[in-house]
Amino acid sequence: MKHALVILSGGQDSVTCLFWAISQGYTCSALTFDYGQLHSIEIESAKKAAELAKIDKHEILSIGPLFSGKSPLTNKDIKLDQFSSLEDFTSGIQNTFVPGRNLLFLSLAANKAYSMDIDTMITGICQEDFGGYPDCRIDFVKSLEETISLAMERKIKILTPLMDLKKSDIVLMAKGLPKKCWEALSFSHTSYDGKYPPTSNDHANLLRARGFEEAGYPDPLVERAVRENLMELPKTKNYEIKVTTLSVSDRIGNILEMPYIKVYEVAT
Repeated sequence: MKHALVILSGGQDSVTCLFWAISQGYTCSALTFDYGQLHSIEIESAKKAAELAKIDKHEILSIGPLFSGKSPLTNKDIKLDQFSSLEDFTSGIQNTFVPGRNLLFLSLAANKAYSMDIDTMITGICQEDFGGYPDCRIDFVKSLEETISLAMERKIKILTPLMDLKKSDIVLMAKGLPKKCWEALSFSHTSYDGKYPPTSNDHANLLRARGFEEAGYPDPLVERAVRENLMELPKTKNYEIKVTTLSVSDRIGNILEMPYIKVYEVAT
């Protein structure tokens, strides 16, 4: 039996990874970090996803104010940038970058995996986010995997099934997974400001919205908010067209077997 520890933030990518792992035959445990993020609502999203996935072991690990610094994700005194569109998004390190976050998360997760005799960790790191987040690069993952092996004298794989996917591909992947994944996405959280529904124009919200629009499917999180009379239905075409069962099958195709969904391992 294959076991994996999923780093589950409660966001779209990590939720998709959780259900992907289950579809690949892994028995999953989950680890969520409480690091003083102002969008702490995502912790509740992680709990809901773990519940829907029937995860027996889901730990919420509090690491205190280690990351209280210059990022608006952890410092309420720093203004969160808003953009009229993704085209206005500037290149370079973003002010939402939390230095060392993925480095520490994966290191702590490796400690947990070691103690649980689990040799595989799964994370939703995606290189499309690399523009302002250097710890979302495959080079970083490869380097850390080797460092963990040296530090612990044990090989612990870091799987990154979303690494080379666009956001629209991630939507299609989720659509091709068991229905509970789509349901869990309706409770996932992306907005950096910690608010539900996701109506602000921060980078994360815009990127998520574009992914669903390009994939041609409505965001189940937005649909839930509309049903609850918390927001109006967006005007984009993905909320106008009802997708038939046939077109779902046609459009998803073999998304779960895409050759660029890679398992990156350091050569030994």
